[in-house]
Amino acid sequence: MKDPPSSPASGPSGAARLGAWEHRIERLAERVRPWSWLWPPVAFLAGAGSFFLVERQQWLGAMLALSMLLTWILLLSESLIGRVLARRGYPTLPRGVTTFIAQMVHQETLFFTLPFLLATTVWTSGQAFFTLSMVALAILSILDPLYYRLAERNRGLYFAFHAQCVFLVVLVTLPTLLHLTTGQSLLLALAATVIFSLPSLLHLLRPMTLPRWLLMLALLPLLAGVAWAGRSWVPPASLWISGSALSPGFDVEARSPQGQLRLTPDALADNGLYAYTAIHAPRGLREDIVHEWRHDGELIDRIPLEIQGGRAEGYRAWTHKRNVPEQSAGRWRIDVMTASGQRIGVLRFRVATDTEAATLADGRIDSPPGLPGLDVRRLIARPEATSTAKGQNTVDDAAPSPEDSE
Repeated sequence: MKDPPSSPASGPSGAARLGAWEHRIERLAERVRPWSWLWPPVAFLAGAGSFFLVERQQWLGAMLALSMLLTWILLLSESLIGRVLARRGYPTLPRGVTTFIAQMVHQETLFFTLPFLLATTVWTSGQAFFTLSMVALAILSILDPLYYRLAERNRGLYFAFHAQCVFLVVLVTLPTLLHLTTGQSLLLALAATVIFSLPSLLHLLRPMTLPRWLLMLALLPLLAGVAWAGRSWVPPASLWISGSALSPGFDVEARSPQGQLRLTPDALADNGLYAYTAIHAPRGLREDIVHEWRHDGELIDRIPLEIQGGRAEGYRAWTHKRNVPEQSAGRWRIDVMTASGQRIGVLRFRVATDTEAATLADGRIDSPPGLPGLDVRRLIARPEATSTAKGQNTVDDAAPSPEDSE
């Protein structure tokens, strides 16, 4: 009779080679562990470098973003390969080593993406809550006792933490690497998050029975729907307003707001109002945006524009509102939104019969506030090239007319 085939684990050469590689990885992890405290600041600086260099040295910024994405591919590959080897009887890395590697990747992701979130968050909106939550997760990732307790005792929350990191890396890297719009990147990030939420749901619902499988299949689209409904709370990680102004006139040749006017109801009805926004975007990116004019919270008009990235001062777009309600007194705001519904910025003004209470639209271009006392966006390197952006849309209410711009 023939001898029964040996199991993969009994194969001396394959198991020995695999064991040697795992031993090397374990020794490397032990050597790196005392210096792991350096990793978060290095990741933050790499993210800041990618954010700042995407204008002057776009290839370098893209390479930093690509390295971030490749790190995740390696982590996911290691996890998948480890499961396959375990099923075949091969030895695998100790759980402590794999958790340490995952912690390093989580730290890299959170601290790499923080500069993008901090610089593009509209701090007077729900985006502040989202960004501060990501700051809290970044702090959690460097507190070893809390992180390892989460990894060992709360596997469902740990997988949710993992899925959130996947969401961030897809959201931030794809606009830089592939010039995808923020809406496209957001959809892909949500799809990735739903996929990587599966382990968390499987853990929470086990043992899996038919009713629980059906419940999971119902929860997945519900999770995606809730995330999409809250998209206005997610900063558009590649877009922000670098300057904005309100004015009664506009110099189209100079692309500059002109004049000044107290916004009383009569003055607004007679002159109308220009809303000017300079929106920064990476070079090569085309994005559809919308100026949403709201009066006392009620949507009055949605005026679409198209912007192109690459101009250091931001792509200059403006809308001209002339048809205003008869009762125009009150609080107005202009939400600058992506086509997918993410808020880029807000312009606020007040129309009042009392000239002292009415906003003065003076054409002054203001930079929106960044971090308190620090606008990190001023640190961005300006491109040396003087490339021009075509296809500027100036609109009078909802009727766009194409113009050229710088």
